[in-house]
Amino acid sequence: MRARQLLLIAFLLFSRPSQATAGGPEDGFHIRGFHLDLRIQVMKMQALKNFTLELSKQGINTLVMEWEATYPFQEDPLIPNRFAYTRQEVKDFIQYCQTLHVDVIPLQQSFGHVEYILRNYKYARLREDDKDFSQVCPSEPEKNKELFTRLFKDMASMHPSPYFHIGGDETHLLGHCEKCKKRAAEIGISRLYFDHIKMLCDIVVLLGKRPVLWADIALKYPEYINLLPKETIFVDWNYGWALDRFGAHEQLVKSGYEIWGAPSNRSSPDNYFLTRWQYHFNNIRDFIPVCRNLGYKGIVMTSWSTSGVYSPTYESEDDLVELYALRHVYPITGFDILISAYIKAINSDHPLNTDQFIEDYCGSEFGFDKTQSEQFQKALFIAPYTITDDKVNAPGHITVNDLLDSVRQASEIFHLLQPKKNNKIFSHFQLMADIRVYYVNFMEIEKEVNSDNFSRSKIPIYLTRLKALMNLEPELDKRFRTLNQDLLYAAAIDEENNLRNQKIHNLYNRLSGIK
Repeated sequence: MRARQLLLIAFLLFSRPSQATAGGPEDGFHIRGFHLDLRIQVMKMQALKNFTLELSKQGINTLVMEWEATYPFQEDPLIPNRFAYTRQEVKDFIQYCQTLHVDVIPLQQSFGHVEYILRNYKYARLREDDKDFSQVCPSEPEKNKELFTRLFKDMASMHPSPYFHIGGDETHLLGHCEKCKKRAAEIGISRLYFDHIKMLCDIVVLLGKRPVLWADIALKYPEYINLLPKETIFVDWNYGWALDRFGAHEQLVKSGYEIWGAPSNRSSPDNYFLTRWQYHFNNIRDFIPVCRNLGYKGIVMTSWSTSGVYSPTYESEDDLVELYALRHVYPITGFDILISAYIKAINSDHPLNTDQFIEDYCGSEFGFDKTQSEQFQKALFIAPYTITDDKVNAPGHITVNDLLDSVRQASEIFHLLQPKKNNKIFSHFQLMADIRVYYVNFMEIEKEVNSDNFSRSKIPIYLTRLKALMNLEPELDKRFRTLNQDLLYAAAIDEENNLRNQKIHNLYNRLSGIK
């Protein structure tokens, strides 16, 4: 896959004139954006303003706000959650962004990723599936049009942006229900998808704005792409894979629609216990020049706090209690280095030189010399592997215990390095490394407990080891709270800490109950 990706990149770089040489006023990205995901880890309003101010100082001119349930809908009060902003807060924030010359584009998911709406049985008639609430049924056009016209009008009234993002990605249930199965057999999946998207785009155009949507499903089912109004903009999100991963990339480029690109600084499989730093640096280095050479008019860094997939909890077969977001990621506070790398890359005509960037960043932010910067980079990039059951997903044979040695080494390096300034920014790296050590320690215990050699007689040993790990949690929790208290609400911090520690407590309680 990597070789295939490099071939595509090489072809694009050398077969088309670069923006650096093409000349003319249309060159470059007129949208220099950042996407904020507020599905979880809802930022306090002052933190949101402070974050936007820092982005604007570095040349970011656009925010794509995935408000989800933090947006205070006027006529649909069941949608907002307990961390929702007030309408005055949203209005003040947008006005503040205008003073910074930052355009705020609302993102309202309106096909897939709508669990937070469809969880309420008021909207049950729109569900594609009675148990999976992730997607509206595109075979209910009038009902969908009624709801999304109302939601879009509300958001459009608050956002003066000329753009409106309708989502449209990862519609995995296309053709699922009986109505949609029948229609898909008659008209095809592409037409099923684009009929719904066209209806949404038409609403946006009637509101005097340009519709924006993610490009993955259009790439997969491109046959009816030209049903959409000419004002439509596609966002080609690529987090480090081949250009044709989703489908017919060349058809998208030749479709005539405006396209923006989107790399990412937090994406699957990142979670609290792993950030694939080198992977994200490579994504920034490789994809931004491709977007530039393809003539994309905008670039938006996405930053996902979660996967967008939810796990339902039921009291009975039909009584939903709660939806829990899967895969929480360390808050945005810990990713200043990748945000800076992104901004460096979009402000340069050349691909990012990762090694040089990290050396320069460490020098300017922490006062490190070249040797210290190299140690920092070593710790940052070391052993970026996930664990599935008792297997480390790495090239070659690496055991969980081998991985534990590597992550301990990374943590030790971070704690030996002593920054001369910006200690708070540096402390995030130390905390993330320590959380990873805690996690891999647990995974080694879990592996042994699940092995054929496990017996009742060993339970006291494992309880002691688990208890030793649990004794580390108060300090880790306190550090997390201290570093993120200006960003997140206290209740959200408690939730994040509890979630991060839950698995180890579950195993401890299970073993404690074995007599």
